[in-house]
Amino acid sequence: MILTVTLNAAIDRTVAVPNFRLGRRHRAVESRTVAGGKGINVARALALLGRPVIATGFVGGASGTQVLEQLHEESMLTDFIEIASETRVNLAVIDPTSGEQTEINERGPAVSAEETKRLFDRIGYLAGGAKLCVLAGSLPPGAGDDLYARLIDDLRRRGVPCVLDAEGEAMLAGTRAGPAMVTPNETEAEELVGQEFADGNDLASGLLEVVRLGAEQAAITRPEGCVAAVGEGAERRLLEVHTEPLEPVSTVGSGDAFVAGYVAARYEGRSEEECLAYGVACGAESTQHFGAGFVDRNQVERLLGGVSVHDLEVPAEV
Repeated sequence: MILTVTLNAAIDRTVAVPNFRLGRRHRAVESRTVAGGKGINVARALALLGRPVIATGFVGGASGTQVLEQLHEESMLTDFIEIASETRVNLAVIDPTSGEQTEINERGPAVSAEETKRLFDRIGYLAGGAKLCVLAGSLPPGAGDDLYARLIDDLRRRGVPCVLDAEGEAMLAGTRAGPAMVTPNETEAEELVGQEFADGNDLASGLLEVVRLGAEQAAITRPEGCVAAVGEGAERRLLEVHTEPLEPVSTVGSGDAFVAGYVAARYEGRSEEECLAYGVACGAESTQHFGAGFVDRNQVERLLGGVSVHDLEVPAEV
């Protein structure tokens, strides 16, 4: 089983608004409302890829009930901790004429120390049947920036590798705790290492710096694929994984689909190259759908043949 953790779940509403402009009145031509939050998006994609998955995290109030009802309708296994405060609602506006998207994400409900302890204990219980765990998304107020780090430490002791997809202080603390894989996008990776990537050499150096911070492996996602540091010690390799981007319907959640694809392949014991390639194919295919976490398994297999993987040079100064 694969366990996904969403500490800041949401109701995600995506609307398509042609020629969207600030300060104007518009009429949406398409909309979709789904249970969301990065870990939930990953769980949805994993389920659509046919992998066994259970989703946990925090939900609260009427919005939290809606999250659980929607996941039940999707036949997803869940085991969430219910909290006193209301689960957030997020909005994404897609302009189909320009391809631009605007996201408005609420901060999320605060959680208490007691609620956090219940969640920590629940994850420890669920870890008994888990082969992999995905920790994804922002942390709610009150959880503490070190919560991902604490979970990674605890899950490692239980023999469960963690894939971490977060940002800011939570990502930094979690990376230092030694997750099996971290998957920031370029902006998140620049924030993590404290420098901008001007060229490919900077990107390669940034990858190695992420590993120095504590992650066993790292993948920086990009619109055309990813670059990754895999292996360890003298066997460390830098890889570039590339596919031709598709004309997108929406790019919301493509990073979550990448994580799902990577984890799905890792769950089956595939090689590092195959895991990354499958993740890139899933990320690309997800852009053909309206709403986060949706992938077509058959189309992913078709796209997989167009994904290339090759080695990058380790920067000379490293």
